Amino acid sequence: MADSNHYEILKIKANASQAEIKQAYRRLVKMFHPDSHQETANHEEIIRINAAYEVLGDAQNRHQYDQKLRHNFQKSTIPKPKRNSEQKPYRKTRPTGRDADEQIEEWLRRVYKPVNRILLTILSSLEAQIEELAADPFDDELLDEFQDYLDSCREDLKDAQFKFRSLPNPPNFAAAAAHIYYCLSQVADGIEELAYFPLSYDERYLHTGQELFRIAKRLHREAQESVS
Repeated sequence: MADSNHYEILKIKANASQAEIKQAYRRLVKMFHPDSHQETANHEEIIRINAAYEVLGDAQNRHQYDQKLRHNFQKSTIPKPKRNSEQKPYRKTRPTGRDADEQIEEWLRRVYKPVNRILLTILSSLEAQIEELAADPFDDELLDEFQDYLDSCREDLKDAQFKFRSLPNPPNFAAAAAHIYYCLSQVADGIEELAYFPLSYDERYLHTGQELFRIAKRLHREAQESVS
């Protein structure tokens, strides 16, 4: 656990709502950001505020953080669980005995086609979102819409990653599967880069995210060419 309490950094109570957390974060970032208030600009304070909001701004991360706070408060009375040294790791087994043609058909139907559609949707939507945000990058409503867009992309990406891992790729489509794998990775990194912009108002994160999406588009195109 960090020395500083995230709730104290954002100057909110521990029972604050998510809306109150976001409001406090936006207020503090604007206060210390050099593009908004030169007289109160403080880069180190923005770093602390961003770190606190990355935890408290996400409901799941906040829940884990709250559990950690409670654990640290009560750890002297909570016994440590015993480690089972004999427990064997779970190993995922690959399906066997499948005819090559049936394997290819099933992979195309259950993996390639749905993942291809999801990637196409994500990769083709960023430009319009960036244009909308460019109208006023400091506007709370536009930032909320951009954050909602990124959250939607994350959910779609998780679905694509789950589908991609659901079946082993046929040897004949190893190249296409490799392109898809790296494409998914670039999209994931791009989303996370873009997500830093609402935390810092630093346009470099937007540029980096767009570049990662451009790389992902190339990989996606190469995957399609490998299958066709």
